[in-house]
Amino acid sequence: MTMLRDPSVKYSAFPQVPLANREWPTRVTTAAPIWLSTDMRDGNQALIDPMDAEKKARFFDLLCRIGLKEIEVGFPSAGATEFDFISGLVQQGRIPDDVTPQVLTQSRADLIRTSFDSLAGAKSAIVHVYNAVSPAWRRIVFGMEMPEIKAIAIEGAKQLRDNAARLPGTDWRFQYSPETFSTAELDFSIECCAAVMDILQPTTDKPIIVNLPATVEASTANIYADQIEYFCKNLPGRDRAIISLHTHNDRGTGVAAAELGLLAGADRVEGCLFGNGERTGNSCLVTIALNMYTQGVDPGLDFSNIDEVIATVEYCNQLPVHPRHPYGGELVYTAFSGSHQDAIKKGFAARERQNDERWEVPYLPIDPADLGRSYEAVIRVNSQSGKGGVAWVLEQDKGLKLPKKMQASFSHVVQTMADETSRELTADDIWGAFETAYLKVEDKRFQLVDWSESHAGADRIFAGKLTIDGAPRSVSGRGNGLMSSVIAALAESGGPVMDIVDYSEHAIGQGSTAQAAAYVECRTPDGKSVFGCGLDTDVATASVRAILSAANGA
Repeated sequence: MTMLRDPSVKYSAFPQVPLANREWPTRVTTAAPIWLSTDMRDGNQALIDPMDAEKKARFFDLLCRIGLKEIEVGFPSAGATEFDFISGLVQQGRIPDDVTPQVLTQSRADLIRTSFDSLAGAKSAIVHVYNAVSPAWRRIVFGMEMPEIKAIAIEGAKQLRDNAARLPGTDWRFQYSPETFSTAELDFSIECCAAVMDILQPTTDKPIIVNLPATVEASTANIYADQIEYFCKNLPGRDRAIISLHTHNDRGTGVAAAELGLLAGADRVEGCLFGNGERTGNSCLVTIALNMYTQGVDPGLDFSNIDEVIATVEYCNQLPVHPRHPYGGELVYTAFSGSHQDAIKKGFAARERQNDERWEVPYLPIDPADLGRSYEAVIRVNSQSGKGGVAWVLEQDKGLKLPKKMQASFSHVVQTMADETSRELTADDIWGAFETAYLKVEDKRFQLVDWSESHAGADRIFAGKLTIDGAPRSVSGRGNGLMSSVIAALAESGGPVMDIVDYSEHAIGQGSTAQAAAYVECRTPDGKSVFGCGLDTDVATASVRAILSAANGA
């Protein structure tokens, strides 16, 4: 079997929606939807090893902690394990007063009754009934016609009504899904939902939740949005219904479909943290929520410690969050490319000069710190990296702010190391290379033992005790400043002849324990540039060390 050169003989293009004057393309998201997590049901049933009670409890607590107010806690009619866990949440008082649990059931009388019993005693609860309505399911799975499918929906609605009356101690809410909505005839889906609403008689104060699943994502996201807008405009009693979306990711656009569906008039989004779910998964609640956040809209969910959320999800699902997963992946805020690193470094430097909090850093659509991430991993170094990345690592890890030309010079050292090792270089690797190149004096020609300076008119005289070629030496030199006098002393002692081209310094840290970092660029008579760095608690000593560092490099 091979891919067909003419796939149209096997697959048909998805039909357009007869929607005139569509409005959703010009709308903007200005407020968060109602969120429902289906991690404990849809996500759980998609796991190789479903969660046990301990993992479910841990996941439930996480969902409450990040701000979910509606949580689908399971499929109680599936078996005793599910039923006992759900009823245990209620009986043990583990459901916060502002959180509404939801359960899912097929439209069958016995299953619906079991579902209600699992939540008996809850302050409030949602019972979600579904039945598939699309042609393929009607013809292939059930062997039924439209009237029979509609009758299943109506009977399910009656069971919802009657079971709620049987257990009046709970504030029951109802949800109905025309399952496989995304591949069904729109008018038939509307007909089934209207019939359910006729039975349940929702009001504007107590609306029904009508969920419109992309059970299988079969079209582009814009067509799903057209389906939602068409449904919203043609459903009788639209003001008495909360329109909910449950998108899957078969085409890789589950998030986009949910976002466009909200623009098309929906009020609620169902999904899983990090998009777990059957086949390619459900829409990712983290991504949708943080997409809103980056547009200035409060999603009402708290991912301030996203690494804790990831750790819990990975533990409970026994599935890894992909390193490139939007917002949460280990590498999503990391740049290896030299041009990317340079742009990010300049973005952070620009922020230090800003007078407001507006976020505008190239390649970073969100501030990692808002999600509890540090800036240490924003730039990492490998053979693709450039001078900006190397400088960033040294600044973040050691507080060093290398001059631009020195960045370029040292990056060649790091590049050689990366090529030789064929791996990512750690901050320790880079620091070790910097120490070897500029700071370590063992086995170097010039080593500082002690020094002092004096004045002779306008000149300054450097008097130093050095180790030169392994032997103690006393040297002196005269110049118009401290560094020029050090250079003169070296030249008079058989050292290199150099001129100072550039010098800079800065403090590392604050207070009495702060160190000074001094950087110098010198030029030799043959035009070669050499760089040096010195660190010391005394800035003058740091500058002397920087000159000696450059001399050793020469």
